[in-house]
Amino acid sequence: MGKLDTDFFENIIIYNLLTDELYLGTIVDALEPKYFTNKNISKIVALITEFYLSRNSPPTVTELKAKLDTNELKETFKGVVKSFEDIDKKYNKEELYENTEEFIKQKAVYHTMLETADKCQAGHVDTGQILEHFTKACTINISGGIGLNYFSDIDVCIEDLKKEEAYISSRWEWLDRKLNGGFLETGKSLYLIAGATNVGKSIFLGNIATNVASQGKTVVVVSLEMSELMYAKRLSTSITQIPINTLHTSPDDVKQKIVSYKTTHPDSRLIIKEFPPNAITASHLNGYLQKLTHQGIKPDMVVLDYINLLHCPMGNNSYERVKHAAEQVRALSYTFGCPFVTATQINRGGLNEQNPGVESISESIGLAATADVIMSIWQDEGDVDLGVIRMGMVKNRYGQNYGTTALAIDYATLTLTQADAIINTEEADDVDLAFGMIDEDN
Repeated sequence: MGKLDTDFFENIIIYNLLTDELYLGTIVDALEPKYFTNKNISKIVALITEFYLSRNSPPTVTELKAKLDTNELKETFKGVVKSFEDIDKKYNKEELYENTEEFIKQKAVYHTMLETADKCQAGHVDTGQILEHFTKACTINISGGIGLNYFSDIDVCIEDLKKEEAYISSRWEWLDRKLNGGFLETGKSLYLIAGATNVGKSIFLGNIATNVASQGKTVVVVSLEMSELMYAKRLSTSITQIPINTLHTSPDDVKQKIVSYKTTHPDSRLIIKEFPPNAITASHLNGYLQKLTHQGIKPDMVVLDYINLLHCPMGNNSYERVKHAAEQVRALSYTFGCPFVTATQINRGGLNEQNPGVESISESIGLAATADVIMSIWQDEGDVDLGVIRMGMVKNRYGQNYGTTALAIDYATLTLTQADAIINTEEADDVDLAFGMIDEDN
């Protein structure tokens, strides 16, 4: 439809801000007075948005006039209203919202460029923050729709019920059952493993990566604390079942088994990427995954080891920073249409607990609030000698949020299996639940 005339469109925006409360409420968070080249309109926009954000409702004409405390502002308002005479008052709402989104994006990018240039000239160069600002400007989204009208659109709901949801198996029957089938193939979900230091979080993540890849999937492992080659050793010992301490003594055997594995799993791909801890943001991660996608490598799962080591320039403390990082990573699961699996530490309060709860998540309870599924891992006294790691379901938006199980770990090959010989405590949990001894919502 051609390039948007942003100067003329400023008149359309201010008219709708004054006459359409839904429009104002939809765009107010993304709109800034500095985006308007017409200074008169900019001043009125400032008054409207300030009033709305403080009162959570648009100003009436009387309330707006009360804010015009100078003759200059009064004349400005008259001039803006007079400009409405040249505007066609009938709009296609979809077109209006799309053009408004385009207007805001253009202005946001332009002002980000100006601010970045000023900071660079002053010697204040923070590449992570610059990327964050540009990403925010380019991903502004304004939805003008009313959403799903449940009663009118009931047929849409029924058709959705008929669809069979696609899942990626974890290769652990207990976990698949708890997740109602496995990890959601379409993404839009963040899975979190919580455990104490050295209990085996990275081992879990590595096993999930190899288990998923073995199904002909592409798994991207992003390591923020181990080198790519160290992670490769861990994956190699799990795939070949050659003890990790003897990999270096039998390189030919390792290569032969990996080549043989690839022959029987031709579609399987494991990409390992190392970044320094606290050096990349979610925006950097987005850029890296976009690069892979452009090269024809579409991830079926992203394993992030681990989320607390992401850098986040937003927030004034660890709670806010980790919360923002979690929200941004979860948003990436929408962007790339695949599940993201990561890990976090538990705090001191949860060190000696069986199945530590969400209150034990270290640094930020905001991470626990953002994750769709939280699985805790821990070991009881004697479990190390027995070769056992416990897993519990702490939070689950897709199924039961209670129960525990035990997995056998072969420390020689860092392999986790759900062995029938190990007692599964879920049966006991189910009995307790049936008699009302466990609150299913906890």
